[in-house]
Amino acid sequence: MPGIFLCLVMGGVALAAAKLIPSMSALLIAILLGALWRNLVPVPAVFAQGVAFSAKKLLRAGIVLLGFQLSLGAILALGPGVLAIVVLCVGVTFLATVWIGGRMGIELPQRLLIAAGFSICGAAAVAGAEGATHAKQDQVATAIGLVVLFGTLMIPLTPALGALLGLDETSTGVLIGASTHEVAQVVAAGGAVGATALGVAVTVKLARVVMLAPIMAGLSLYMSRKHHIEGGKRPPIIPLFVALFLVSMLIRTTGIMPESLLQLASTAQTVLLAAAMFALGLGVHLKSIVKSGGRSLVLALLSTLIILVIAVVGALLYRPL
Repeated sequence: MPGIFLCLVMGGVALAAAKLIPSMSALLIAILLGALWRNLVPVPAVFAQGVAFSAKKLLRAGIVLLGFQLSLGAILALGPGVLAIVVLCVGVTFLATVWIGGRMGIELPQRLLIAAGFSICGAAAVAGAEGATHAKQDQVATAIGLVVLFGTLMIPLTPALGALLGLDETSTGVLIGASTHEVAQVVAAGGAVGATALGVAVTVKLARVVMLAPIMAGLSLYMSRKHHIEGGKRPPIIPLFVALFLVSMLIRTTGIMPESLLQLASTAQTVLLAAAMFALGLGVHLKSIVKSGGRSLVLALLSTLIILVIAVVGALLYRPL
């Protein structure tokens, strides 16, 4: 309980700070608070179990509630061109990252975590892939740290790139949503361009979030068939939280939930994810990332460049209907 309470309180602090700093999202602030604590002051052992619970269980609960923010109708309304961009960004980036990481000699769990985080939806995707890959905690922390680092760099980079290429707000929104790692980072980057760019960017990003379910199912199937974990059980083909994520998304699509409940789900989702992000931030140990070698850092850079190039080409060729 002490660790869970700590994460919820610090998640609340991040929410309050986000209101004072509009350019920063609560989730990003929560990760930074956790990372600062972890790297500046020792974390008391009494918090360990609750922090671990928050980093997994609260995060997965937040992902389930995230489904209530996704409407299949809104995503399909983007049109086939933009949906093709989303599929290419996620699929090509994921596969290329895994392949390049293998050529660099990076362990399979580490490169799978980086591939998931950089191609789909950041820390939430890393957490989703953790169960299927049976990754070590330091590998998870490294992937989270890299997502925070490169995703934060994308906030000023993608709007500037859109302006440099002469893209209008709609196309810039496609670029931001198709390439930026975290939903919160997409909001920050899109909001810096304008209301139109923000709306398109978030919708495109949520279309990438939908890819979490098939990618995690495929990853679980691959790991269960090709990479047996000694002394461990096979991961489920579709993790329970992913199945519930799909259910909540379908419920939202039907339109049966009143707006008041959707708003409540959105608030609860933000609170849970902020608490989980703080817990994940406590796992971001810079010395461990440096100790792991520069290979993971290089792989993260290459993964970012791959998804950015695909998104730029897509934004130049297509726009939402």
